[in-house]
Amino acid sequence: MAEQDKKSKSGGGGKQQGAKPSAEEIARKKAAKAARKAEAEVETDEGAPQQPAPPARLVEHYKSKVVPALEERFHYGNQMAVPRIEKIVISMGLGKFATAGGEGKSNFEKAEKELAVIAGQRPVRTKAKKSVANFKVREGMETGLKVTLRGNRMYEFLDRMISLAFPRVKDFRGVDPNGFDKNGNYNFGFTEQTVFPEVEGATVTFQQGMNITLVTSAKKPEEGRELLKQFGFPFREEEKKNK
Repeated sequence: MAEQDKKSKSGGGGKQQGAKPSAEEIARKKAAKAARKAEAEVETDEGAPQQPAPPARLVEHYKSKVVPALEERFHYGNQMAVPRIEKIVISMGLGKFATAGGEGKSNFEKAEKELAVIAGQRPVRTKAKKSVANFKVREGMETGLKVTLRGNRMYEFLDRMISLAFPRVKDFRGVDPNGFDKNGNYNFGFTEQTVFPEVEGATVTFQQGMNITLVTSAKKPEEGRELLKQFGFPFREEEKKNK
């Protein structure tokens, strides 16, 4: 009886333990393994970090043309003393929407999306520092948006602004050359957001202006003005008055 039980356990109609797989099973397993490996490689390629973006066009322009021109003009003793653009700050005042209720809230969100598209970076909501009864503004109320650009994004935005936004301004005759503070930082603004081609004019429901500040390392207004001129900033030429 014991021998019969052993025989039934070892070979009772099923596949015997330790039996070699057939050629068809081996081929099937190899095909499945190759398919899994191919899927894993595709997922790895999609999830792998992309190659870093090339430097902005104006970065090379600054190194090759702007720096030598400024050194020749102002005779700097050290190349590190040559002025450069440190950051660009874009801001929108949206206090009128902050006190307008539900519709104002939706317009505030629209302006936030448009500014994010223009700058290529999500803006920060700014809050009122104190209450102003005449404007119905309470302390801590969100009244504006702000974006600070540095590095490659800053130069890309500057390039798009000079090459695309300024030519789209209606009756454009140049920007004010006297918009510099004593430290060489430049302030100006746009009256509408549609000058940037990233904003679709058909979807715009209201016009919203913005203020732009170019913060430079210049020590004097003349240095900051010459720095922006070398980048191709279209300053308005002051007309000489005939006496």
